[in-house]
Amino acid sequence: MSYSVGQVAGFAGVTVRTLHHYDEIGLLVPGGRTHAGHRRYTDADLDRLQQILFYRELGFPLDEVAALLDDPAADPQDHLRRQHDLLTARIEQLQKMAAAVEHAMEARTMGIQLTPEERFEVFGDKDPEQYREEAEQRWGNTEAYAESQRRAATYTKEDWKRIQAEVDDWQERYAALVDAGEEPTGEAATDLAEEHREHIGRWYFEVSYEMHRCFAEMYVSDERFKAFYDAVRPGLAEHLRGAILANAERRTS
Repeated sequence: MSYSVGQVAGFAGVTVRTLHHYDEIGLLVPGGRTHAGHRRYTDADLDRLQQILFYRELGFPLDEVAALLDDPAADPQDHLRRQHDLLTARIEQLQKMAAAVEHAMEARTMGIQLTPEERFEVFGDKDPEQYREEAEQRWGNTEAYAESQRRAATYTKEDWKRIQAEVDDWQERYAALVDAGEEPTGEAATDLAEEHREHIGRWYFEVSYEMHRCFAEMYVSDERFKAFYDAVRPGLAEHLRGAILANAERRTS
């Protein structure tokens, strides 16, 4: 079997001009010619072209490729072994680069583009990405999650400081309400529950009353969320659950 220069160019994904150049510099001289002088490539020529393209992809200049392929001490197995080692090293390097880019993308997506010092300044000892991976697993395919990511990506340091200030103020007022013995079903508690819902809607995504009910159950069923709210004031998670449920009932009935 022999192949025309056009066929080989199609097989290898190179141009006819490239094959002509390889012939001219003696890197890949076709094994045959037609009576009209047209190049004809053999299977052995295709094997050599494959080796050339492997080395070119690995960054070797053409003169070095020629020296490697024409080395009488090397056989095809040696070339494959060398290329495998080089490709493995390239893959490892690319994987490291991909991991670094992915990390940068995640940071960009979260919109938390702050230095470590600024994070402590804005969020104190609370890590804004603490539940990011779990949130993505639970709600990553939802429009609400996508909307929260779109909004967060636009926030500045001052925006995050304002968000945290609102959270701190709300927590202080809700803790005072619990200390005062207010019932979860009372107007003061349900008003703060509504404020809680509106805060999420204002900064992250719109929260329906049904979704807010789901959040309320999660705040007591998930021990981490329960610990977060109970750290503000013991019993606050359960109290907030009752207030959210009462508020939803009050505003949708």
